[in-house]
Amino acid sequence: MIDQQTKANSISTRSAAWRTLLSFVFLSTASLLSAQTPGKAPALTTSAVPLVTAQRTRQTRVELNFRVPAGYHVNSNTPKSEFLIPTALKMEVPTDIILEKIVYPQGADMTFPFSPEEKLSVYSGDFTISVGVHPLHSVVPGKYVMHGVLRYQACDNAACYPPKTLPVSFEVKVVKEPPAHHANPAQSPHVHG
Repeated sequence: MIDQQTKANSISTRSAAWRTLLSFVFLSTASLLSAQTPGKAPALTTSAVPLVTAQRTRQTRVELNFRVPAGYHVNSNTPKSEFLIPTALKMEVPTDIILEKIVYPQGADMTFPFSPEEKLSVYSGDFTISVGVHPLHSVVPGKYVMHGVLRYQACDNAACYPPKTLPVSFEVKVVKEPPAHHANPAQSPHVHG
């Protein structure tokens, strides 16, 4: 009978020890996470894009302007480490409108206290991404909305925040291409009298 009581007390003591250990691990992990990402993650903003007029069969460049809040930076589109999350724009376009090359600005090489011996390629302040829109001849003239998202990871001088996405959209007015120029038939070199 004493053995049964001793076993029950031993199990109860072990169970309490495990609960205490798990609580300690949970609280330690939570405090480490909050130390890596103090406060609310910063959000990039984008300027409204005025209506873009694009002629069929021609590429039109569209500039998308973004702003990183003061005191923060985001990795460029070509970060110097495979472990860093690049800033990347993904666009969805309507049928018969081709998305040409997306052109990202060159990042600035900077060092930060969390990695003083390594230069990182980053964007800070204002930066612009250029997108080529090319309506095909088959596109019916009219207005079309282009939707996309900018994926980025914001950091400050001490830590990086979880990646975020920013919705991006702009409107394109597709117009017909100008009529083809037809040369007049050649005139006779003879003088008619």
